Amino acid sequence: MNAIQDAYLVDAVRTPFGKHRGGLSRIRTDDLAAIPIRALVARHPGLDPSLIGDVIYGNTNGAGEENRNVARMAALLAGLPVSVPGVTVNRLCASGAESVIMASRAVATGDLDLVIAGGVESMSRAPFVLPKPEDGLPRAMELHQTTVGWRMVNPLFPQSWTRSLGECAQTVAAGLGITREAMDAYAARSHLRVAHAYDSGLHDGFVMPLEGVTRDESLRPETSAQALAALKPAFSADGTVTAANASPINDGALAAFIANAAGVHRLGVDPLGRIVASTTVGVEPDEFAVAPVPAIRALLARTALSADDIALWEINEAFAAVVLSCLHELPELDPERVNVNGGAIAIGHPLGASAPRVIVDLCRELRRRGGGYGIAAACIGVGLGQAVLVHVEAPATKP
Repeated sequence: MNAIQDAYLVDAVRTPFGKHRGGLSRIRTDDLAAIPIRALVARHPGLDPSLIGDVIYGNTNGAGEENRNVARMAALLAGLPVSVPGVTVNRLCASGAESVIMASRAVATGDLDLVIAGGVESMSRAPFVLPKPEDGLPRAMELHQTTVGWRMVNPLFPQSWTRSLGECAQTVAAGLGITREAMDAYAARSHLRVAHAYDSGLHDGFVMPLEGVTRDESLRPETSAQALAALKPAFSADGTVTAANASPINDGALAAFIANAAGVHRLGVDPLGRIVASTTVGVEPDEFAVAPVPAIRALLARTALSADDIALWEINEAFAAVVLSCLHELPELDPERVNVNGGAIAIGHPLGASAPRVIVDLCRELRRRGGGYGIAAACIGVGLGQAVLVHVEAPATKP
């Protein structure tokens, strides 16, 4: 039996996150998935690619060009040896984070030393699907979109569970007294902080230019809470969630090296951080917006840490309502240490690639600030929440 080893996030690269029908929308989904893998391996010319033990990718759709195990297809399209396997996982909005967790477990047990983990989503290219008819001679056929949300809903589910994600999020927020004004202000904050991060070079070496796109296309640095207030609610006439205080529909892909000490040695670089632990929990499906709360609490309890031990937090910005609801339920968190460089409202939320982006950004910012613990959390459709604990070593002091 192998002793449990430390699992490290060693290096990562992602595409910019393109807007819906934007600059990346003409790239096939499987080709998009291959692009960061190819770029990641090219950054380590001394690595024998045959030593990559697996490619684990998150993807939530699976109905389009990514329909035949996109992780394996991306590995082949990226030029990896045919001996390198691949597997695709789907935990909806946390699919890419789940790939990081699975890779971390594989290297921690010693089953593998080096894994590529990440995710891909081309929401622009999500197909319509046409179910086979129940009757031999149907009088009508119904197409279903697969871009986001529920489709082909099982009638056994309560109707309250299968409402749109935005409607569920605003219902939770309303119950907690969170206002439209607070959501718009938070959304504007996200855009301003993401723009500042880009202007400060914080994404250099992580976000790769692609098809003339150099920054995330949904970013609007000129926006303000006052401008956002003019938008109509998206889900009900008196609602609080709008297209602007929710994350947009996006295209993008991310690839990261996950390794144990032997894999780190083969790459010959200092890791970005260590993947310490993770927790995934279930709640009522229509209360997914606050599912990160029990996930975070369970993770802290299991690792014997408190909120005071965590230097930085990331809560994926599926909606401003999600982050604000979680902060309401976790008053021990300092909002100024949450999503310090903005989040998915401005960056974008290509579902399979979004959660690993949060983990990588967290490690990179912890490293820039001198190390410490961080937690990356995400709400997940159908009533799930996930939290991942990372640790970044303080830089060694020179004698």
